Amino acid sequence: MRIVFLNSLEKKGNGALMTEAQVWIGEEEGQWRMGWNELTADGEQEHLWYEGASWSEMLHVYRHRLAVKLGEGFRPVMEGIWDEKEQLRGRGMAAQKLICYSELNANEPVYNELCVWRRKKAAADRKAPYLIASNRLLRMISTFLPHTAEELLQLPGVGENKAADFGAEVLEITEKAERTRDFPLDWVEREIDDETFRSWLYKQKEVKFRAEMEKFSVRRSMLESLATGSSLSDMCSRAGVERREALELLESLEKEGYDTDSLVDAELQEMPEEEQIAVWQAYEELGDAFLKPVLQKVYGAETPEGANLDLLYERLRLIRLRYRRHRESARHAG
Repeated sequence: MRIVFLNSLEKKGNGALMTEAQVWIGEEEGQWRMGWNELTADGEQEHLWYEGASWSEMLHVYRHRLAVKLGEGFRPVMEGIWDEKEQLRGRGMAAQKLICYSELNANEPVYNELCVWRRKKAAADRKAPYLIASNRLLRMISTFLPHTAEELLQLPGVGENKAADFGAEVLEITEKAERTRDFPLDWVEREIDDETFRSWLYKQKEVKFRAEMEKFSVRRSMLESLATGSSLSDMCSRAGVERREALELLESLEKEGYDTDSLVDAELQEMPEEEQIAVWQAYEELGDAFLKPVLQKVYGAETPEGANLDLLYERLRLIRLRYRRHRESARHAG
């Protein structure tokens, strides 16, 4: 095997070297291998991170697994090769440190109370809870406990609109809680040492890279299923996704030029031809941006009693794939 990349890392504790490691990438006859060798008290231990033919997949795994190790405290011996330093400055850095501190010093009782409030408000406003406030924002509020609207506005993620919408309700909760530190929050930066903050940043990257890796894996599985003529059910089972998510991914692949015609034809075999024509005509009349108007146009303002709404929407999505392919072909032909 030919080694094409190698770098050394070390982990220190109280200024003393604790562990050494190497990350490497090798290639042999078109097959990539990537691993992590760690020198411990019991000797060197090798962990194979990846083995396969896909360079892109290997890079996704590499970024995620490396972020995990950096989050655990490993640092490259030679800076600047692939260990990118954060470019945050000024207010961006201050905001990240507030988030970091709040997540490392959680106030669970107040946080849980805020979550209950958010759930009730979301139900009353008929909104998804995350549209009211993110978990991260609720953690900051619960940690720093603002007592006034001016203090609430000092937290990143709270603007004038949010403060006006729910500020008074949130302050009713936080004003009751005892706090040991006051606003302004310039003291937070002094409370977080550089190494702790750096490790926290790498853990955020770990979450991001894991999501990207999983998305890449699902996409690859979907493409393989398309190539082998799998059914939508088999495709979902293989990729580990729900049918709606699979259809949304198929729409993305269709936009990229991948052929979904065979799958669409197979999935619509049990749908009456006249019904398919009615849906097509509805798209021509109403456009394909929204599904609900098309559903109402074809099936009436009220969904037929006993109708499987999920199945109807699934069929609308499948026909929309076909419709968009036809429209795109006509546009190129013209």
